Amino acid sequence: MTCRGGVGNRLLAGLPPEDIALLAPDLETVAIDPETVLSHAGDRIEHVFFPHSGAISLMIDMAGGQTVSTAAVGHEGAVGILAVLGPSPSAATAIVRAAGTASRIPAYRFHVAFNRSPPIRHAVQIHVRAMLMQFQLGAACNALHPVRARMARWLLYLRDHVDDDVLPLTQEALSQMLGVRRTTVTLLTRDLRASGAIRSVRRGQIEIDRSQLAAAACECYRTMRHEVEEIFSTHPARPSVLPVPDEASR
Repeated sequence: MTCRGGVGNRLLAGLPPEDIALLAPDLETVAIDPETVLSHAGDRIEHVFFPHSGAISLMIDMAGGQTVSTAAVGHEGAVGILAVLGPSPSAATAIVRAAGTASRIPAYRFHVAFNRSPPIRHAVQIHVRAMLMQFQLGAACNALHPVRARMARWLLYLRDHVDDDVLPLTQEALSQMLGVRRTTVTLLTRDLRASGAIRSVRRGQIEIDRSQLAAAACECYRTMRHEVEEIFSTHPARPSVLPVPDEASR
């Protein structure tokens, strides 16, 4: 099904109509289901995804079998967007953590539009800026903050993109994202439930209390939200055009 204008994705929504028109013939709306792998690390990027809803985590796989999530993407960003650099392998494995929908376009078609459109190039710059901030802050958080606070941060991030206090998330998925054993996640879940931050745990679902969970999270959650909003507000997806000075002002 063709997507008209990519409604729901912040990067696409900020593009002028003529630039959306460059993408529209090749955009399609697809469902993204939990645990679906959109791209594997090392594989060539075939599509660029612009989520309208749901959440996707970018995972690094270590040689010993351990994994850890380095960043996450929701309706404010895109997955596979570095395909604009040309045919290249994915640096991370992108896994859907919360179901939703996305606009999808073949990577080579997005590359063509990127080369033709300054606003599309500007939107890519915004996304890269936001992702670099997330990578840097996430690396510091993983190194300095206890896993309990990091788990609370990830749960809050998913809550923002699911818009429901019941999160469709297994403990196995959390262990993969946090880079810890499942038994550790079980102990942390019990601890957060005792504090009131988690209300209940059912098969494949975790019900949270957002305010209590925010108290358990490290400052990285609030910092990350603030920084992403700052990037979008300071550098809106649609770049401003400087007026041409008239003769009187020269």
